[in-house]
Amino acid sequence: MTTIKIGTRRSQLALWQANHVRDALCKVHPDLEVEIVGISTQGDRTLDVPLATEGGKGLFLKELEQELLTGDIDLAVHSMKDVTVSLPLGLHIPVICLREDPHDALVSNQYADLSGLPEGAVVGTCSVRRQCMLKHRYPVLRTENLRGNVNTRLKRLDAGEYDAIILAASGLKRLELSARIQQIIPADLMLPAVGQGALGIECRQDNAEVNHLIAPLDHLVSHCRISAERAVNEALSGGCHVPLAAYAEVSENELHLTAQVGRIDGSELLTARATGPLSEAVPLGRAVAQDLIAQGAQQILMAYAG
Repeated sequence: MTTIKIGTRRSQLALWQANHVRDALCKVHPDLEVEIVGISTQGDRTLDVPLATEGGKGLFLKELEQELLTGDIDLAVHSMKDVTVSLPLGLHIPVICLREDPHDALVSNQYADLSGLPEGAVVGTCSVRRQCMLKHRYPVLRTENLRGNVNTRLKRLDAGEYDAIILAASGLKRLELSARIQQIIPADLMLPAVGQGALGIECRQDNAEVNHLIAPLDHLVSHCRISAERAVNEALSGGCHVPLAAYAEVSENELHLTAQVGRIDGSELLTARATGPLSEAVPLGRAVAQDLIAQGAQQILMAYAG
C-alpha cells in the first residue's frame, strides 16, 4: 500500500487531529502517501439541540464508519470521548495515541476560576457530565446548552451570551488557544470524560496492511488508561451522553481509576475508586463499575437511557 486515506470530520479540531496522525504516519513510513478525506456527519449538521436528545456523540461517527466499511477510507481518527461503547461489526480501534491533557478548562472573559463565578452566572456546555458536576459543587450557577465547534463556542462567549464556558483543555491546546484558558479544572472538581484528550484510530479488522502501518502509533500507557475508562462505561452501558465520568492515572506502573455517576441536577454524585496493574485495565474498569452499581448507579443512568 502506497496511499492511505484518513477519514475525518471537517471541523478545525478534527482536521488538526487527522493531520496529526498523518504526520506521525509519514514520519514512521516516509514513502507513504496519506490523503485526508473530509466527511460531514449528522452530529455536525444538527447543532440546534442538545446532543443527548438526538442520540449522543455517536452521531459524529456513523458516516465515518460507513466509509470504513465500504472501503472508501482506510482509517478514521476520533477523539476517544466521542466513541461509542460498541463498534460496528468488522471495525476496531487498535491504536490510541499519546494522550493530551484530559482535564476540562474554564474559559471566561471576566472570571479566573469556578469559585469566582457569582450566583446566577451562566455557564455554557452541552455535556451532561459537566452539568452534573458543576451543579453538584456550585449549585448557585446556571448552565445552558452550548454546541458547535470550538471557535463558534468562543464567539458566543465573546458576544456575551455566557459568563463562562467549559471546553476540553486538549482541544484548546491543539488549536493553540491555550491563552483563552482561565483554569484547568482539577479532577477532584470535575472528573474528566471517558477518553477525553486521547485520539483513537479506527480501521477494519481484516485490513492487515493498515493495521500493520498504524501499529507504531499506539501508546501503551495511554491505551491502558483509555481501556480502563471505557470498561467502566461498557459495564454500565453508559454511552456518551450520560452524566458519567471515568479517569485513569498511572503511577509506578499501576493504574489509579476513579469513576463517577450522578444526576444532571447535581443532587447526587456517586464515586468509586480502584488501583491495579496496567495489564488488568479492563478488569479494573469492570470492578469500579460494579462498585458504582452497588451504590445505585444503574437506577440513575436508567433516567438517561434511550
